[in-house]
Amino acid sequence: MDKYIITDKIIGCAIEVHRNLGPGLLESAYEECLSYELHKKELFVERQLPLPVIYKEINMECGYKIDLLVEKTVIIELKSVDEIIPVHRAQILTYMKFAKKPIGLLINFNVKILKNGIQRFAL
Repeated sequence: MDKYIITDKIIGCAIEVHRNLGPGLLESAYEECLSYELHKKELFVERQLPLPVIYKEINMECGYKIDLLVEKTVIIELKSVDEIIPVHRAQILTYMKFAKKPIGLLINFNVKILKNGIQRFAL
């Protein structure tokens, strides 16, 4: 499946979750509900996928986890914060680099209109 079709489906599912729940919940609630919606769309979803930090030839398990990986292609980093700050953008880009995934979505559910809380990244 084309990565842009996948991201369009993900965004549609995220909008559905936000429409039903609204802002103000914990990231874990949005993760559970978004995972449910993605499964309903018959997308393969992995949750809380361990992500090692690679330094030179050392592969270190440091406790980093990808919130959602969809179709083994798109990383989703979920937030429920007042404002996306530069470190959030750096985080998803680093996850994409270490996981060798071409597309990432940073989704902040703590907004009035969800389209204002979605950012797409490509390597």
